[in-house]
Amino acid sequence: MISTSEFRTGLTVEVDGIVYQIIDFQHVKPGKGAAFVRAKLKNVMTGGVQEMTFRAGEKINRAHVERRTMQYLYDAGDFYTFMDTENYEQMNVNHSTIGDDIKYLKANENITLLMYQERVMGVELPFYVELTVADTAPGYRGDTATGGSKPATMETGLVINVPFFINVGDKLRIDTRTKAYLDRA
Repeated sequence: MISTSEFRTGLTVEVDGIVYQIIDFQHVKPGKGAAFVRAKLKNVMTGGVQEMTFRAGEKINRAHVERRTMQYLYDAGDFYTFMDTENYEQMNVNHSTIGDDIKYLKANENITLLMYQERVMGVELPFYVELTVADTAPGYRGDTATGGSKPATMETGLVINVPFFINVGDKLRIDTRTKAYLDRA
């Protein structure tokens, strides 16, 4: 149990059986009444963000989320298969647990899985990934970086907007937080 006075950004807590990560918090002391803490919490399972208010000094369960480095092996129909890089044990994870984040992963790539009570809750993506363009309209002479954008399908199935000068086979750096093209790799 931790007190609201111990809140820090990035801390994981359990409220009503749901694990949340603290994104932002603010201690408020109004002119009248008791002090309270207003927190913006991200649901670790669904990714949804929610605001909650707690009384100052209120005790909340801390959720100890374990981060394990695993290697993504392959898609096996109903689940994805990962391998622990320390003991080489394989683990199957449902498609719904990972969601669209799998489109940022290539086979045999290391990733951090978030686990709570020996259950996989999701993946922690790096800030950017490097993927190769599998399909896009061809670029033409005179197309510029500031002239607009076109859709491009990456090798993993991810579709993003890229500048006109990008061609099939180009290796791109993609921001996983904004799902946007950064630059050529």
